Amino acid sequence: MYDELINKAIQARENSYAPYSEFYVGAALLTKEGEIFTGCNIENAAYSPGNCAERTAIFKAVSEGYKNFEAIAIIGGRSEGEIQYAFPCGVCRQVMMEFCDPDTFSIIVVKSKDDYMVKTLKELLPYGFGNDNLKKD
Repeated sequence: MYDELINKAIQARENSYAPYSEFYVGAALLTKEGEIFTGCNIENAAYSPGNCAERTAIFKAVSEGYKNFEAIAIIGGRSEGEIQYAFPCGVCRQVMMEFCDPDTFSIIVVKSKDDYMVKTLKELLPYGFGNDNLKKD
């Protein structure tokens, strides 16, 4: 499972639009139904309208009717230089919290096809705020 996600994240990174930071990120998201959605980061001269690769993949999946996710692979690095572990930003972690089980959702941060780490959302967001916090008694 990880191999296909990693390969798709590597391919998605090629579509990144990052002329300002020159930090190119690709992501591949696996739904519980077995579908894979990809995303790349998309920057903007005004900065805040930009979007991370992870949220791009999640928003694409949600817009197609998928709301339950198993795992996401993320790869990123500068245009010149070594790929590094690109952990999701806080905003992306919060969006993941909306749709993913923090105990089981796998976040695969990738340097290469053979060099990656797997963490759960709970490990990266141990005290996350989610829809369970808003349920009425």
